[in-house]
Amino acid sequence: MNYYPKHYCGIFGVYGHPNASELTYYGLYALQHRGQESAGIVTSDGKQFYPHKGMGLVPQVFKGSVLHDMPGSIAIGHTRYSTTGSSHLRNAQPLTVDCARGQIAIAHNGNLTNAAQLREELEAKGSIFQTSVDSEIILHLLAQPNRRDETNNLVRTLHRIEGAYSLVIMTENELIGVRDPHGFRPLCLGRIDDAWVLASETCALDLINARFVRDVEPGEIVVINQDGLTSIQAFPEHERRAFCIFEYVYFARPDSTIANRNVYKVRVEMGRQLAREFPKQADVVVPVPDSGNCAGLGYSLESKIPYEMAFVRNHYVGRSFLQPSQLIRDFDVRVKLNLIEELVRGKRVVVVDDSIVRGTTCKTRVNNLKEAGAKEVHVLVSCPPHMNPCVYGIDFPDRNKLMAANHSQEEIRKYLNADSLCYLSQAGMVKATGLPASNFCMACYDGAYPVPFDPTVNKHTIERRNGRRPGLAETIAAEKAQIKLL
Repeated sequence: MNYYPKHYCGIFGVYGHPNASELTYYGLYALQHRGQESAGIVTSDGKQFYPHKGMGLVPQVFKGSVLHDMPGSIAIGHTRYSTTGSSHLRNAQPLTVDCARGQIAIAHNGNLTNAAQLREELEAKGSIFQTSVDSEIILHLLAQPNRRDETNNLVRTLHRIEGAYSLVIMTENELIGVRDPHGFRPLCLGRIDDAWVLASETCALDLINARFVRDVEPGEIVVINQDGLTSIQAFPEHERRAFCIFEYVYFARPDSTIANRNVYKVRVEMGRQLAREFPKQADVVVPVPDSGNCAGLGYSLESKIPYEMAFVRNHYVGRSFLQPSQLIRDFDVRVKLNLIEELVRGKRVVVVDDSIVRGTTCKTRVNNLKEAGAKEVHVLVSCPPHMNPCVYGIDFPDRNKLMAANHSQEEIRKYLNADSLCYLSQAGMVKATGLPASNFCMACYDGAYPVPFDPTVNKHTIERRNGRRPGLAETIAAEKAQIKLL
C-alpha cells in the first residue's frame, strides 16, 4: 500500500485583536511540536494581506522586525511538518490567492484522500497549481466564480473534499474555522479580551492567556466577523466520529485538553493500564523522553516500581538529516538521549515508550541499557502494534516498512535484544481515554479506515503529474521523515 503526500501541522487564527501577528507568533510557538519544517503567518488590515513564511522553526522564520511589518487585527498561522520529502518554500503555508472573490488565505492540518482526483479535474478545467500540497485544491475550489453566497460555496467545497482536515481560512474581513465531519484532527475555539482565537490545541490558548471556549465540532464551520460568531453544521447528517487516537498517544502536547480529556492524564492512565495488563518483576521504570514520560509515570504509579529518568534528552538538538553512513545514523540516534548508567546498572529495567514503528531507535536504547549493565530490559509500549499506514496526515510509512506488520512479536523482541516486549491492547488504550471506541480512528492499528482512499496514488505519482520526479535529496529526506516517529 502506498501513501499520500500528507503533512502534519499546527494551525492558529486570531480575529479582532490589534496585536494579531504577535499572538499568532506565540500561538505557533506553542504548536511547534506539530511542525518543524516551515512556518508562516498572514495578517489582514481589512484591505490587504501581509504574508510572511519561511523554512525553519518559528523563531527562525520571524526574526527582527518581521512581525512589526505585519499590521492588522486578523491573522492566521501554520507550522508544517512535511512527511513525503516535499521540503520547499512554495509548499509552506498559509497559502494565499487573490481572485474575483477577493483575497483568501488558508492553513490546513490533515490530508485529503481524494486530492489526486480533484487536482486532475481542476487542471482539466484550466487551473494552474503552484504547490504540490493538497491544501491548494481547497483554495481553487473556494475561488471558483459564479456563486454569490460565499458560505454556501464553502459548504459545497467541503462536500467535494474527502479525508482529514482542520482549516483556518481568512478573507480581508473574517476568520473561518472548519473541521471535517469525522473530526480526525483537533481544532478549538478561545477568547482573549474581545478577540476570537482558533488553534489546533489548547496549549496555544494557554500561552497567550486566552480562555478556552469549546472544541470546534466535527463538520462545523465557525465564521467570525464584525457580526460576531456564526456556527454552521455543514454535514447535518451524522457521520462516524473518527478522532485520531494517536493524538492522545503521542502527537498532542500533554498540557492540552481534547474532547474534555487532558492529554497528560490520558497518557498516565495508558501507563497504568500497561501495568495492569503486563505486570513485571523489575527494579526501575525508565521512560523514553519525552513521549514516554507520562506512560512511564503511570506504569510506576500502578506497579509501585520506582521511576527514574535514566535517559536524559538533549533539547538543543536541531533537525538532523539522513546520512549515508550507518555510523552517522547511529550517532544521530545516540546524540538525542544520554543514559545515566548508575541508575540502571545491575537492575531489572522496564522501558516505556509510546510506539515502535521501524524499531531501529528502540533497539539502540535496549543496547544502551545492556551495555550500561542492566540485568534485564523489558520493553513496554503504550499503544498497540502499528500494522497499517495512515492516509489521514500522520507519517506511518508503507506497510512493508512497519515492523509489526511484517514480523511476529517474538521476532521483534529478538531484534530489539529485549528480555520481553509487550504492547498495550487496543481495548486498554481506548479505556484509558475514557471515551467510547466509536469516537476514534484506529486504522493504523486495526485497518478500519473510516474514509475510502485510492491505494495506487502516492507522492511520486503526483510529482510526475506535476512534471517532475523527486531527486536524490528528496528521496533521502522522505526516508528520514519515515523514521521520524521511531
